[in-house]
Amino acid sequence: MFEYFPGNYVWNLGVVATLNSGGLIDEVDRACRPIKELAAQGADVGTREFMASWAAVAEDLASQASADEAAGHTRTAGQKYQRATNYLAQAERMQSAKSPDRKAFYQRLLDLQQKAFDLIDPATTRVAIPFEGALLPAYFTKASDSPAPTIILWNGLDSTKEHMYASGFAHELAARGINTLMVDCPGSGEALRFLGLTARVETEDWAAACVDYLLTRDDVVAGKIGLVGWSLGGYYAPRAAAFEKRLALCVAWGANHDWGAVQKRRLEREGENPVPHYWDHVLWVWGEDDLDTFIAKAEAVSLDGVVEKITVPFLICHGENDRQIPLEYAHRSYRQAVHSPRRELRIFTAAEGGAEHIGLDHFAHVQTYIADWVLDVLQD
Repeated sequence: MFEYFPGNYVWNLGVVATLNSGGLIDEVDRACRPIKELAAQGADVGTREFMASWAAVAEDLASQASADEAAGHTRTAGQKYQRATNYLAQAERMQSAKSPDRKAFYQRLLDLQQKAFDLIDPATTRVAIPFEGALLPAYFTKASDSPAPTIILWNGLDSTKEHMYASGFAHELAARGINTLMVDCPGSGEALRFLGLTARVETEDWAAACVDYLLTRDDVVAGKIGLVGWSLGGYYAPRAAAFEKRLALCVAWGANHDWGAVQKRRLEREGENPVPHYWDHVLWVWGEDDLDTFIAKAEAVSLDGVVEKITVPFLICHGENDRQIPLEYAHRSYRQAVHSPRRELRIFTAAEGGAEHIGLDHFAHVQTYIADWVLDVLQD
């Protein structure tokens, strides 16, 4: 994996994710260069400076985009708004849950994201999914004017629907004639920051809400709705597919088979953390105030006894060098998914790329593999 900040896995993962989601190396370098020395002090130190440096580049881009828009150069403006959103989303992800500026930064990136949609991607619209008296904010990328198969895309512990959009996966699916619904699940994005919705073990609850919503749309083929989840979504999605039987397929993009056990490993400082200020972040996401209570709750975040209930095609993708989630979990999910009519395991190697967590070191390689698999299944 490309390491701009030697020895700082968390910051490096952010850089690689940004570059593989439409970021430009010159702009990322300008954001990173002022904070390079801070990175040597660890992931938690300097995250406010990280935000300030990356935001400066993003706001410069936004100013350029505004001028381009005024001049009638809408495509150029839209591209710059999109990159600015990408940089803010990555920098906001790195902040402490207790940061007083976090909501303001997130609102700013939401506003810039909408500008990008308006100018260069009218096929993607903001939607809201009714859920237990509240709403799950989401983006819907429409593949065509005709009814089409649809993939629900879920994020993980620290990513948002803006990260999912920036990844380009929805456009890969659209090119294959497949719609995408990118959702801020409870515990992520707007659902957490603005609505206070926190994560839970029973992810089938919000899977049902997503399917219910899609069935109200006339551009969705009812019998061809699949679910893809990356990172912690590698637990969320298989759990949901085991119990929400209206789904046509499931992809675990990162085999998060026993996330509860991963938390105990992290207490022992085994493996890498995905974000700075890790324990503050997970308590925020799961709505807990006490670490011991959270660790006990997290024991239930396991797919043992669950994936056996998956009865649709099931793809498990994992990087052989994933430093967050053990590779053995991918094999465990595959072994246990005995009732899937089409279970497949794909391990991405260092030689080909995509070997890091959810393939962030070669995102496009992993994405196109998954998109092609989804297309093959939906065409059968």
